[in-house]
Amino acid sequence: MWNRQPSEQELIDPGNTGLGHRQVQRWNLPDGWVISTRPAHLALVSEADFIAVQGMRAAAEGTRSERCYLLAGLLRCGICGRRLESCWANNRAAYRCRHGHSSASRPDPDRPKNLYIRQDRILPHLPALYVLLAGPDLADWPTSALPLGVADIIGRLRADRITLVYDPETRALRADTREEVKVILDPAR
Repeated sequence: MWNRQPSEQELIDPGNTGLGHRQVQRWNLPDGWVISTRPAHLALVSEADFIAVQGMRAAAEGTRSERCYLLAGLLRCGICGRRLESCWANNRAAYRCRHGHSSASRPDPDRPKNLYIRQDRILPHLPALYVLLAGPDLADWPTSALPLGVADIIGRLRADRITLVYDPETRALRADTREEVKVILDPAR
């Protein structure tokens, strides 16, 4: 099969042709694809083996537990300010910051230690953080209208574009808002 995603040259900025071109690939519609009626070369794997392996993969993926990162995109590092990345640690959802380190470069010896925080350490504290964020207005709300479920609170944080900053030294989780709103995570855990 050919011509599914051909390469083209495109101006980087049509308003400034001096910037040059870049190579882009776009999908063609299926009627533009070129499909060979017979194989162009010998197959490395028989079609029966290929289908059998695909079935094995599909079965394995169906049994794998789904990883759920409820706080993805909401957490920032209290040391460097970067957004925490989601990771899976000891069969649990967690978040980490490697403070800009990548495996392609040598780590700076002055760089702080990696930050790790498990999701299950944060979730129990979200209702308290929400009550602090709502402040005195919370008393005016009917009790049935309070979104104190974790999913509701996370939805409100996302809707209000509030990020949470975790400081590993003080074990504090604070809302990135004008007023200082924070909770201390249980140090015993």
